[in-house]
Amino acid sequence: MQEIHDAPLAPLTTFRLGGPATRLVTATTDDEVVAAVREADETGTPLLVIGGGSNLVIGDKGFDGTALRIATRGFALEGTRLELAAGEVWTDAVARTVEAGLAGIECLAGIPGSAGATPIQNVGAYGQEVSATITEVVAYDRRAGETVTIPNAECDFSYRHSRFKADPDRFVVLRVRFELEDAGGLSAPIRYAETARVLGVEPGDRVPAATARETVLKLRAGKGMVLDPEDHDTWSAGSFFTNPILEREQYEEFLGRVRDRLGPDVTPPAFPAGDDGRVKTSAAWLIDKAGFTKGYGTGPARISTKHTLALTNRGEATTEDLLALAREVVAGVRDAFGVTLVNEPVTVGVSL
Repeated sequence: MQEIHDAPLAPLTTFRLGGPATRLVTATTDDEVVAAVREADETGTPLLVIGGGSNLVIGDKGFDGTALRIATRGFALEGTRLELAAGEVWTDAVARTVEAGLAGIECLAGIPGSAGATPIQNVGAYGQEVSATITEVVAYDRRAGETVTIPNAECDFSYRHSRFKADPDRFVVLRVRFELEDAGGLSAPIRYAETARVLGVEPGDRVPAATARETVLKLRAGKGMVLDPEDHDTWSAGSFFTNPILEREQYEEFLGRVRDRLGPDVTPPAFPAGDDGRVKTSAAWLIDKAGFTKGYGTGPARISTKHTLALTNRGEATTEDLLALAREVVAGVRDAFGVTLVNEPVTVGVSL
């Protein structure tokens, strides 16, 4: 287990932002992960768990405690059953399942970060969410002081949420187990309208899984959502805000604001969000229509030139620069449409 003191954390995040940790421990086995967590808990030391760093906003002052970087490896595929160690690179794991001819996570290609983070956020994109294929999550329960196996039904998955996110100081994910589909090399049914349109098929159709993966990678790259060290549009956390889910009354008020601001013929994106009448709308649409277009900003933190939902570090930004931009966007959308955006990345030592 590697240990570094006064360790820079910015290089461990896709934003490349944040100050140092008092101590950085890198664990390469489950036992090392558990040992590091137990040590922190027994000594009362604050603990920050880092996987791929693709969903983290760390304050400029850094983290006064132990940062635990999970670098475990393990990819085990038996038939349609997949087990991933928490430290496995997610997009590489997706590629290997597609190469094996299996379906279920092919449209989650290109998402940065580690496998262990996927159940926490219930990672999803282009019509798929990991909650549809996860069977179990193996985690260290800090409250009980033991390793536990949590079935899907007890993970409390919802849109970009789970019991792990709801109680972030309790569980440290060690392994994630999936049940994929053998569809003879075909993908799962294509659910996302944009993907179907680019593929030239109808929603619900299947295509070769490799074709679905390649198409999603191209779509993501076009939006600056595939990591590229040379492209500052990818120095981000991907989507910075979640898509708002509005109660029916909130949605009606929102529609009134849209009419007042944009005219009676403008209809915002709207998708059913459950059976209780709630409606999900598009954060990217809200940001754009509130006046924050692609490339917005003059400082070192700006909106991506490729996608309004990504806030980016242009190379010399600080975390405070990023947060100032995020707060400006939140305030602008609220003033324009009465909707308060919620950040998707986890903040450490700072908040909006």
